[in-house]
Amino acid sequence: MDHIERLCPGSEAVRNKSSSAGKKKKSGELSKQKWAILSLSSIPLVMTLGNSMLIPVLPSMEKELSITAFQTSMIITVYSIVAIFLIPVAGYISDHIGRKKVIIPSLIIAGIGGLISGWAAWKLENAYWVILVGRALQGVGAAGAMPIVLPLVGDMFKSEDDVSSCLGLIETSNTFGKVLSPILGSLLAGFIWFLPFFSFPVFCTISVIMVMLLVKSPKSRTKPIPFNQFFKNIKKTFTEKGKWLYAIFFIGGILMLVLFGILFYLSEIFETKYGIKDLKKGLFLALPLGALCLSSFIAGKTIKKNKVLMKWLTFGGIIAAAVAILALWFSIKLWFMLTMFLIAGVGIGIGLPCLDALITEGIEKEERGTISSIYSSMRFIGVAAGPPIIALLMKQATHWIFITLSGLSVIAAFVALIAIKPGAKSQN
Repeated sequence: MDHIERLCPGSEAVRNKSSSAGKKKKSGELSKQKWAILSLSSIPLVMTLGNSMLIPVLPSMEKELSITAFQTSMIITVYSIVAIFLIPVAGYISDHIGRKKVIIPSLIIAGIGGLISGWAAWKLENAYWVILVGRALQGVGAAGAMPIVLPLVGDMFKSEDDVSSCLGLIETSNTFGKVLSPILGSLLAGFIWFLPFFSFPVFCTISVIMVMLLVKSPKSRTKPIPFNQFFKNIKKTFTEKGKWLYAIFFIGGILMLVLFGILFYLSEIFETKYGIKDLKKGLFLALPLGALCLSSFIAGKTIKKNKVLMKWLTFGGIIAAAVAILALWFSIKLWFMLTMFLIAGVGIGIGLPCLDALITEGIEKEERGTISSIYSSMRFIGVAAGPPIIALLMKQATHWIFITLSGLSVIAAFVALIAIKPGAKSQN
């Protein structure tokens, strides 16, 4: 190589020039699609608001609807249960009929679900079951909107770097939604307790208009795989890489269970024990979520493609969360509790991007969308399970909540330790 460079002294300059031209081309392509990227980023933001915005409002719903804490938790859970089963289906359908043809109707269905829930809460005396129907429709919409954004970004750009940049912006929108949700939910409920239901269709309408006008769905470069072949490919992937994939699915589900369990517990305890309500409550709930988002962002920037680092950051983050939660067995004074849950948020935030990256780096591009959809479904199982489990445990001594959440975290850490092996042939 040195001889070639000596014979062609201008070759380095040519390479630098072509590299610079390539970067300008990439930058130009991203710049052309900036409004499309902004439109797509609105979808995870809206869907995150649609679920998490209700968490600070749950105690008010319990009083207004005269229902139990467990019934209240089902308002969060039914949304996730429906999404669990429909996410892979929506992904498969979008491969065949096009991404926008799935995303836009899904956003409309989600908005209608919000209208039904809001109308029932406003007009009906026994509104609970109709609210659940509306929430189920929102879950249908969530399944066909948020997960389809990821493969659509992959369709829009040829460069892996451009895809990564766009996915980073979309993930930032998702995390921003997590922090904004309790603040906005508390603020709206401060006026009328069911106002968050009615705000959701407004957000969906804005997102639909943006996607319709600003996102141009490219023609698929590959022919959709027939269902039989699609099923065989997935079966083969799980046969070859099942051990560590099952581990990541399990860990992702547990982390979301712990996170939404914490948020449900805090929402209840702030109001019943400390008298913290409305916007102040939303700001307090945003603290562990803000810690989660910041640590997630830093971890995502740090890990790059280092799978060994991903494993140990996941393990360390989960252990930190487990220890912080268990420490609450000894005291639940307000600021000590907030500090411990803030540490737990940091631990969970460190683990989540590592799990995402392990799937991205360990699965072939052709199968990545489907595997990611299944992973999303597993995380939704955690979201669905967290609130009702905590609602049932709140009938017992409080320390059982911390023992359960900490114990589940330790199990997840142990699974990460023994099942995620970056040096294993099947994981490379």
